Order: sequence, then structure tokens, then C-alpha cells
Amino acid sequence: MNRIVVVLIALGLAVAAGAGLGWYQYGVAPLPMDASPMRVRVERGASLAAIGASLRAQGVGLPAWKLSLAARWRGDASAVKAGVYELTAPLTLAGLLDKFVRGEVLLFDLTVVEGWTFRQMREAIARHPELQHDSVQADDAEILRRIGALETHPEGLFFPSTYRFSPGSSDFEIYAQAYRLMQRALDEAWAARAPDLPLRSPREALVLASIVEKETGSPADRALVAGVFVNRLRIGMLLQSDPTTIYGMGERFDGNLRRDDLRAPTPYNTYTRAGLPPTPIALPGRASLDAATSPARTRALYFVARGDGSSEFSEDLAAHNRAVARYQLGKATQ
Repeated sequence: MNRIVVVLIALGLAVAAGAGLGWYQYGVAPLPMDASPMRVRVERGASLAAIGASLRAQGVGLPAWKLSLAARWRGDASAVKAGVYELTAPLTLAGLLDKFVRGEVLLFDLTVVEGWTFRQMREAIARHPELQHDSVQADDAEILRRIGALETHPEGLFFPSTYRFSPGSSDFEIYAQAYRLMQRALDEAWAARAPDLPLRSPREALVLASIVEKETGSPADRALVAGVFVNRLRIGMLLQSDPTTIYGMGERFDGNLRRDDLRAPTPYNTYTRAGLPPTPIALPGRASLDAATSPARTRALYFVARGDGSSEFSEDLAAHNRAVARYQLGKATQ
């Protein structure tokens, strides 16, 4: 009887020691890591065994069976989330699983600014060090093809916003997401459009929105700027927009718009060609989309910058000339 008690006690001590060691290795002992901080990737849909093997290959000294056992013991076997994680020592197995279950993935931002051209967007994407630059050798047409766009010209098709992504994501993912967001925003604006607009399609609304984006210095003026251009379209008056003309000049524009430039025969010169230009001239934001499709009701046909970001609006040429003299030429109002 005494011998049986001794054996039971010994077994109990052994179980307790094993449990204590297991707890120590789970919640106390730091994991061996090749570097700190270090990045590891958990692939989508991978099994616990595959994740454990991948972690070990990436420099985390953790046997795959320990990861699997701990995750199953916690009830988190199916809760590990894919992505790129940044691990910093000291880190326990418990802390590692907490990160994986909470999905504390490493994310970076890229902001596409309202009013940028598509070329500026491409340059910003190409500069971002955390993106996989798969589009570097692709021309604009190839980018459109890869993201499933049917359009042949990229300008205006991508929504200005801040995009978050995991390091190593393909830059095509940014283009695709921005394209989808613009399609959604344009559809919503067009569906809520004012009646009797002189616009025949969402595409024309996008073109007008891009002009409004470039012409507006103060957000408070945006709907009025749109109203001026809508009024001109209604009566067949030339839009006479500097930004469209500058866009048509391309790299020839040196910062100064001259009289000869206003007579240059480009498709974007709205001083010589009636109606909207053939494509957008920039990436318009939601406010400009809304202004183009729901412009202010105004009789104004002209506007000029006051020099403080806002504009002076006029209903006739005489009033406009007085505003130009006052705000642009520095002359007293007659």
C-alpha cells in the first residue's frame, strides 16, 4: 500500500512538473528569434502545421507541434489570421498566438491626393518602399487591362483616398481598389444628380468633376464653380478653363500660361474648343463629384480668384472685368 502511494505521489509530481514546464514554455519563456524586430508572414488558409513550419523557416525558434498544441488547447485553431506581422523580443508563445488571433497585422498607408493626375499617382505608388512594384514596366493601358477596366485612358478613374495594405502587396491591388471606389462614388453621385443637367453620362460628369477639382480654391466655392461651368454648357459658351488647357500642354507647361498657349490647337484647350474636353484632367474627390452632379443654382457665368483661395463670381462680362481688374490687376473698382 505504501509503495502504491509513493508511485502515485511520484506520478503526481511528474505531471505537475510537466504542466509547470508546459506553462513556462507557453507563457513565460521567450521564443528564440533570429532578429528583433522581425517580420513574419502567415499565409491565408494555411494549416497550423504549415504556419508553424513557415515560422521556423522565417527565423522563429518554435516547433510546429508546439504551436498546433497551444492553439488547439486555447480553442484558437481556426482563429489565426493571415497577414504580415512584426515580432519584437521578448515574445512568448502566448503573446504570439494573441497577435495572430487579434490579427495585429502590419499595415502601411498610401494617400492619393484629390486633384492629382494619374501620372502623379503612379509616381507616388512607385516610390512607396513597402509595395511590390509589379506595374513599373507596365504602360497605362496594361494597368487598366490588369485591373479589369474597360476604359482606354486612365485619367480620373481612380478615387483619391488613403489606402492601407500589408507590406509586399502588389501595387496592382492599390490601382484596383482605387478604381472600384471611383466607380462606386461616381455611380452614387450620378444616381443623385440634379434634373436637367447638360451632361449625357456618368463619364461626362467625371470630366466636369475633374475640372471643378482643379478650378476650386475654397471648398465653399465648389458648387458655385460647378454651377458656372454647367451654365456655360447649357448655352454653348466656351468653358475657358486654364487647367484643361494646361493639361493639354503636358510637359510643355513651364508654370506660365501665355496668350499663344490659349490659342494652341489641343483637344483640351477649352478656349478654342466648345464643350467638355475628351477625358478628365485629374482625379476628383467626392465633393467635386457631388458638385458636378448637383451644382449650385446660380446665374453666374464667370469667376476669378480673389487671391485668398476664394473666388469672385459674376453674371456678366462687365462685372467680371471689374473683378479681374480688382483682384488680378490690382486696380481699383470703377
